[in-house]
Amino acid sequence: MIVCGIDEAGKGPAIGPMIVVGAEMEEKDLPKLKEMGAKDSKLLSPKKREEIYRELVKVVKYKIVKISPREIDYYVKDNRMNEMEALKICEIINELNPDRAIIDCPSPNKRAFKEFLMSRIKNKDIDLIVEHKADYKYEIVGAASIIAKVTRDREVRRIEKKFSIKIGSGYPSDPKTREFIKNNWNKELFSNIFRKSWQTWKRLKEQSKTKQLKLFGKGEWR
Repeated sequence: MIVCGIDEAGKGPAIGPMIVVGAEMEEKDLPKLKEMGAKDSKLLSPKKREEIYRELVKVVKYKIVKISPREIDYYVKDNRMNEMEALKICEIINELNPDRAIIDCPSPNKRAFKEFLMSRIKNKDIDLIVEHKADYKYEIVGAASIIAKVTRDREVRRIEKKFSIKIGSGYPSDPKTREFIKNNWNKELFSNIFRKSWQTWKRLKEQSKTKQLKLFGKGEWR
């Protein structure tokens, strides 16, 4: 039996892509993942994630889906981010075609999320397990979590190298990221790396409008 675990990384950042990953292997080989230390990537240091990643990609078949800031903005504006993730999960399952798929569920309604997935998965005989904290409970989902997180971190480093800049982690809670967005949010050069549906970016845009109104006076804007 082929078992696939699916998880994401980078849902919360204000900069860069979100990554969804499916990792699969034969059920009989799953104990290898525990021996490697595969688990929820949040429980591992960046160095340890990289070490396990290098071993994982040798033993699992995997698919990586990158979701750009523009695509994220498209779904967020209608509050459809869970739908977006579900569609990417279906894409992964339909390509890898496992016998069992274990999903780290992003929605509070596991039943509805599972029904949505089943309506779009080609293999209707698949054993589909949809759980919260699946990356903590199942090593195969932990493996997907690690691949997703390492891929996301590398995407951030790629952005930094491309523009010769430092952007931090990309998360709004990161002071380095906040400072970068504050200084560069309206620069065309960086337009494609920002999630413009995020409050971090929208707030700066609104503040800019307010400053312009104060600078020119209401009369000139009528």
